[in-house]
Amino acid sequence: MTEPDYQTLVDAPTWAFIRQTNATYPPDTATLSIAEQRAIYDRMCAAFDTPYPAGVTSHDAPIAGVPCRIYPGAQPTVLYLHGGGFVVGGLHSHDGVCADIRGATGLTVVSADYRLSPEHPHPAAFDDACAVARALAAQGPLILVGDSAGANLAAAACHALRGDPRIRGQVLIYPGLGGDLNTGSYITHANAPMLTRDDVLFYRDIRHAGPAPDANPTVSPLKDTDFSGLPPTLAIAAECDPLADDAPAYAAKIVQAGGRAHAITEPGLVHGYLRARTTVPRARESFARITRAITAMAEDRWPF
Repeated sequence: MTEPDYQTLVDAPTWAFIRQTNATYPPDTATLSIAEQRAIYDRMCAAFDTPYPAGVTSHDAPIAGVPCRIYPGAQPTVLYLHGGGFVVGGLHSHDGVCADIRGATGLTVVSADYRLSPEHPHPAAFDDACAVARALAAQGPLILVGDSAGANLAAAACHALRGDPRIRGQVLIYPGLGGDLNTGSYITHANAPMLTRDDVLFYRDIRHAGPAPDANPTVSPLKDTDFSGLPPTLAIAAECDPLADDAPAYAAKIVQAGGRAHAITEPGLVHGYLRARTTVPRARESFARITRAITAMAEDRWPF
């Protein structure tokens, strides 16, 4: 197999983002201790911090026993579940992303600080995501949004809460949904910048106290046998990412079950590009698509 020519696929602004990321988050970070990984990840995210948009504020408060950060705005509420391989990240790592979603949509955003592995193996993070989603849905309409591991949790929660009319939609950003690790993008982009197949294997295994369960939709939404009753879905992949095939595969299963779903593969982008939304034109355009979709779901518009 010929490895993709990332020098051609990835443009100069995106390479600058990759270099800036690698300066604070070395490619071998997944081999370090959990404490070191979390410290490095937090420093890396802080390097991309941006000021809140005008008029956006936040405060921290628990919801369903889960620490959360709330960015007050209009309804529906957006529940944001952060990425980080189920191991790193929290309220600070995606603070700027959530503030910018609030700024672009005007909607209330809630970021959930779900429990992390390995201290809290599956289903702890899934249980926390479902608990916050149920609590927010009991108060009014809800849209679930997540990136990477958080997109996995958003999808799994939508499967668990399927059929609830208060859930208006889900937006999954470069999600890992349990696709076949031995085919497609997992092989083609095994050595992609920002995330490798080896990284995916590490995060898969550390999520569990033992072997990863097979065909469990709370772990791998793509392994579910029922894709009916799910809300309108936008699944967005980065082209240069081992996870790239999961988003279109998931959207296709929803459509086959009679639901509404749309998949986008963003050309030349890499895993984690949300942090490049203010510096890389391709990432800025993708973030605009994300916030437009959230607004459309809030208004019950489809297609968007």
